[in-house]
Amino acid sequence: MTGGKGAPMVPDHEVLVIGAGFAGIGAAIGLRRAGVEDFAVIDEQDGAGGSWNANTYPGIAVDITAFSYSFAFEPFPSWSRAFPAGAELKAYADHCVEKYGLRPRMRFGARVVRAVYDEAEHLWQVFLEDGTTVTARFVICATGWLTKPKAPAIEGLDRFKGDVVHTATWDHSLELDGRSVGLIGTGASAIQLVPEIAPRVEHLHVYQRTPVWVFPKPDFTLPAAVRRLFRAAPWTQRAVRLVTDTATEVGFVIAMIHYRRFPFLVKAGEAASRLYLRRQVRGDRELMGKLLPAYRLGCKRPSFGKGYWRAFTRDNVRLVTEPIEEITGTGIRTADGEEQRFDVLVLATGFQTLENLPPFPTHGRGGRELREFWRTERFQSYEGTSVKGFPNLWFIVGPYSFTGGSWFGMIDYQVTHALRVIGEARRRRATEAVVRPEKHDESFRRTLRRQPDTVFLHESCRRSNSYYFDERGDAPAVRPASTYEAAWRARHFDLDDYRYDSRRNNPCDRPGGRRDATR
Repeated sequence: MTGGKGAPMVPDHEVLVIGAGFAGIGAAIGLRRAGVEDFAVIDEQDGAGGSWNANTYPGIAVDITAFSYSFAFEPFPSWSRAFPAGAELKAYADHCVEKYGLRPRMRFGARVVRAVYDEAEHLWQVFLEDGTTVTARFVICATGWLTKPKAPAIEGLDRFKGDVVHTATWDHSLELDGRSVGLIGTGASAIQLVPEIAPRVEHLHVYQRTPVWVFPKPDFTLPAAVRRLFRAAPWTQRAVRLVTDTATEVGFVIAMIHYRRFPFLVKAGEAASRLYLRRQVRGDRELMGKLLPAYRLGCKRPSFGKGYWRAFTRDNVRLVTEPIEEITGTGIRTADGEEQRFDVLVLATGFQTLENLPPFPTHGRGGRELREFWRTERFQSYEGTSVKGFPNLWFIVGPYSFTGGSWFGMIDYQVTHALRVIGEARRRRATEAVVRPEKHDESFRRTLRRQPDTVFLHESCRRSNSYYFDERGDAPAVRPASTYEAAWRARHFDLDDYRYDSRRNNPCDRPGGRRDATR
């Protein structure tokens, strides 16, 4: 960062993207396509891909079709199957990085510990763990929320003498064959992991706190002829994507956000899942009762499973629904007093989500810290991406950003929003853009007015133990809007909902001056 005495400081970069997962890759590509070349991407991991770089547990795969789980502008004709494994998603991330020339702009092993907005200079100071500081005029936070593993708050975990592994930090040297394994958690990771390891272990006990709605996974190998067709006629793959996007939008997004108007969509989904459960567990009513959720579909993230429920019919697999009392040196004791010995404990307990947003202290105007603001004032945002009092900062994953459809649809509309404002600031030769408080509050009120129409306020959601909800009972993890509406809003919101100011004309630079931020 440079600047002579009294002269405006020049930041290291015009735009800094924090995070090199698909959100960060999408933001970087968007910047290049918009003609913004002075940017950098930093990430604490050792490579691009975000969750797909970090998560490598057995059976990991995408849980919506790859036709939808990819950039619309960069269809990938070489998927091996409809729901490809994690390694293919990591390869797709690297493909995008190389194709769009992002590698020279990326810096890995750069963990952010704090970000501070300099009000006088209209720039962000981003402090890294290694003691260095990166400055940028604008920051796009693309850190996601499936990056920080959450360990279960169970007494005695540190006393266990066997092997302990979290699905998010899998140790591939860990031997499971012929061993007794206790698995804690029944979320998306467990649904993929259990069928993979059940045939290999001597005994597998799965400790369930809350059951999950599961649907059959229509996975299949994509024949070479189909892949050749996708390469020769890309429109065919886009047509398939339109079908899968629409199915996801109607089956999940519309069903959740318009629950009061279309309750039959949720009920139809529940009926389909119950039918699948009956077929998987072969009429075992006791097991069905344990695996069947007691909350409405949509309160908690549902999943596609391939052999998960059926795994519980194996002689060496047992479902445990008694609460865990404590972890001992040799195993797990449940509330009924039963203790089971294990060689290995697998923690499939998910991630820090809302509490990891953002994953580092972020100080805006007046030194206000963002997480503290959200803790005291409720999670809120303008259009799911910016926050009043925090200029020149946009989130790809923020409060009320994700509609529940395709993750890539969210990346597209969030990047579009940020780039429109950055472009307008450049056009006005402004060095600061901050959402007007009244527009921010109006957006938040509009979001809250829609909540009663969603499934999230259904009484049964209180029993779901879902990361969608915060301690107030709000559901800030999901935006009550369709993906198509969110995309339309990103392209048409009034740019004057932001206030623009220029560092060079800032009266605060003169003795006794006051900032006029209404330009």
